[in-house]
Amino acid sequence: MSLRALTDAWRSATSRLILIYGALFAIWCVVLLGVVQWESSRYLTNVVDGMLAARVHYLERTDPRRLNDTVDAASAIDATGFMAAGLFDAQGRRLAGNISKIPAGLDEDGIVRAVAAQVEDHPGESPRRSRGLASTLPNGERLVVVKESATIDGLGAIIRRGALWGLSLTLLPGLLGGILIARRPARRIRQIQQAMEPIREGNLSVRLPVTRAGDEVDMLAGTVNTTLDEIERLLGEVKGVTDNIAHDLRTPLTRMRTRLYRIQQQFDGRAEGEQLEAAVEEIDTVLARFRALLRVSELEDRQRSACFETMDLGVVLKNVHDFYAPLAEDRHQVFELDVGALPALRGDPQLMFEAFANLVGNAIKFTPNGGAIRMVALTDPTGDARIDIADTGPGIPVAERDHVFRRFYRGDETRTKPGCGLGLAIVSAIVRLHGYSMAVGGNERGAVFSVTCPAV
Repeated sequence: MSLRALTDAWRSATSRLILIYGALFAIWCVVLLGVVQWESSRYLTNVVDGMLAARVHYLERTDPRRLNDTVDAASAIDATGFMAAGLFDAQGRRLAGNISKIPAGLDEDGIVRAVAAQVEDHPGESPRRSRGLASTLPNGERLVVVKESATIDGLGAIIRRGALWGLSLTLLPGLLGGILIARRPARRIRQIQQAMEPIREGNLSVRLPVTRAGDEVDMLAGTVNTTLDEIERLLGEVKGVTDNIAHDLRTPLTRMRTRLYRIQQQFDGRAEGEQLEAAVEEIDTVLARFRALLRVSELEDRQRSACFETMDLGVVLKNVHDFYAPLAEDRHQVFELDVGALPALRGDPQLMFEAFANLVGNAIKFTPNGGAIRMVALTDPTGDARIDIADTGPGIPVAERDHVFRRFYRGDETRTKPGCGLGLAIVSAIVRLHGYSMAVGGNERGAVFSVTCPAV
């Protein structure tokens, strides 16, 4: 499994729930084992303290004349590390037993304390952690009994090792199981994301994948598919009504234009003729808008992409330059073309000519006389083709850049220019039909339209 797949898997809600559950389980195990260790250590400590108290009680009741021998015998009988005893005089000198000296911090008050004791059986070792009890005899001698804490410490070590092994053998399979459980939902989400890409680009005929599992993801995908069905139906009805209106009105408007033109010819040179000529121009503008609307609807039909072929975009751009160079020259504008090495592209050369012709035509129209238009085609670092069309016109304000591709949209700076606001809508439809992308940039000294064309 790749690192990216692992990262995607742990981003899912299932993985997060498994991780949270595993963390809570680990914390609970640590707390539980801590309580077990504490209770066990407390129990063993009480047992050891009871043994020490019993030993001191026994030695205190021994005949003082035989106490030294009894202490030596007790030290010799007990196994090494089990229990040690020592008898000291009032000045702390050892009289009997196997304890080298009285441990520091051990008071003769009958209370068992944790001390570090040096036992004669281990002369070369440092004092060991022990539990000790001291008592003062009537003759002033001091009796000390200690027992090492190895048993208590060993129990704690065993519990800690058990906790480590238990957590390892529990959490590792849980984490691996979580990864395997989360892989399927993550794979489903990636499939849905891939299916949403063409939908986001406007292809409403695509539907989200639905499996036979019938889980929550399938329920959500089914709801989205039902919504897409209704949206596609409604948009189809709106598009059909718009196309029918444009198509049906075009014929009577054409007839009206023909009749007005004939009447205008009869009043040629008179004031009535000028008014009729203005009416004919208005009808021409309406007919142009209807043609543009029908053109946009035609381009939004995804079935046109079935006839795409491998094309040389450099040739298309050169034809656009040759077509508009005379117009730019008439306006005393500099029109430059810079085409580098481009990757192979799939599309319709005629449609791409129409798209770039619209962009160049707009650049020439909005660039003042004496300005400059530059069309650059290159291969970007990702291997895709990028075409930039830059001009020295007034530019497009940042607030309007997301709206310029809408139908009939015209900015404040373009309302006085001839046009119907459908040119960039046609360009956007052609670009989306090819699966390309387009962005608007520039500043107050000009606009830049960038078209990115993924390589085959």
